[in-house]
Amino acid sequence: MRIAAVAFVAAGVLLTDAEGAAARTCSGGGSNESATWFSVLHPGLGEWYLKGWGGFWAHAPQKKFWLGFIPIYGWPGYLQVKSAIDANHCRTNDDL
Repeated sequence: MRIAAVAFVAAGVLLTDAEGAAARTCSGGGSNESATWFSVLHPGLGEWYLKGWGGFWAHAPQKKFWLGFIPIYGWPGYLQVKSAIDANHCRTNDDL
């Protein structure tokens, strides 16, 4: 339970950082703020949103999405925060 609280606090810090006070529009047309919240819901969803949703196998980051089901490592945990940071910076890579 403690780890979940830490993950949500980290996601909250991402949303309130000094340079990201206003939502930016990323190259795919989606906002970085929405993408960050999607990544908080589950790792990889924010990047998939930034790529315009589309087909799951072609647009969703497979490693982040599937490893996101592992407790503590995926959700809540490291990948959730990593995915939120990538989405906040408009990055759509699948690097772990």
